[in-house]
Amino acid sequence: MGLKTFWKSYKVLIVMGTGLGLVHWGWFHIKSSPIFQVKTEDFVIIDWYLSLHDVAWQKVEVQAM
Repeated sequence: MGLKTFWKSYKVLIVMGTGLGLVHWGWFHIKSSPIFQVKTEDFVIIDWYLSLHDVAWQKVEVQAM
């Protein structure tokens, strides 16, 4: 089997496999890039804000009863 017949027989698999590999490789690099990393401090601040919001809701519900 020559290279030409191999390419003709498996063209779709070669192109799709390469494309899928490149997409996953790019996704890995995007996910591991420090630009896109979320700091844990942001989560702490959001969690603190949401806990205050929940306390405010609880006070409103108690006053409404």
